[in-house]
Amino acid sequence: LAADTAYGSAEMLEWLVNDQGIAPHIPIIDKSGRTDGTFSRADFTYDRAADLYRCPGGKELKQYRRAFRADHPDAPPDDTYRYRASKLDCDACALKPNCCPNGPARKVTRSIHEDARDVARDIARTDAYVTSRRERKKVEMLFAHLKRILRLDRLRLRGPCGARDEFLLAATAQNLRKMARLIPLQPAPAPA
Repeated sequence: LAADTAYGSAEMLEWLVNDQGIAPHIPIIDKSGRTDGTFSRADFTYDRAADLYRCPGGKELKQYRRAFRADHPDAPPDDTYRYRASKLDCDACALKPNCCPNGPARKVTRSIHEDARDVARDIARTDAYVTSRRERKKVEMLFAHLKRILRLDRLRLRGPCGARDEFLLAATAQNLRKMARLIPLQPAPAPA
């Protein structure tokens, strides 16, 4: 499925990948990058087996630092896991100015839908993704042409049947315009 970035949210990708079994050719909405020169989440590596992050200095960022008697709920209320470094590790680290200059220790968040986002990131590295993005732009231009040139920004007929009929008429007009460009012009007959 190809779509624009508006459909690249974590929840949408989770629904596509895990619930529907669809390979998303969609750019991911990712706001984990930093502009202040410190390390972003991409600089930390996630260890799936141990369920922890490793910082560029090799230290571990964990969700919980001590053992609890009762298990924690599977999903946090805001759908975000928080992995924290030890303050002792961060104080002794030479990379602290590049990692957490204004805080005692570094914290990295991970969405509960991050596995689906990883699938979308893997797909984005393929040649098929590049091809589908190029093909999607062609279709998007046809829709933009329908809205702007043929004034199909609002449907005037009511109900699904009316909308279908109006859209089919507009698509037919668009296809006729394209076909008219393909037919060569006949030369004018020479005067006798």
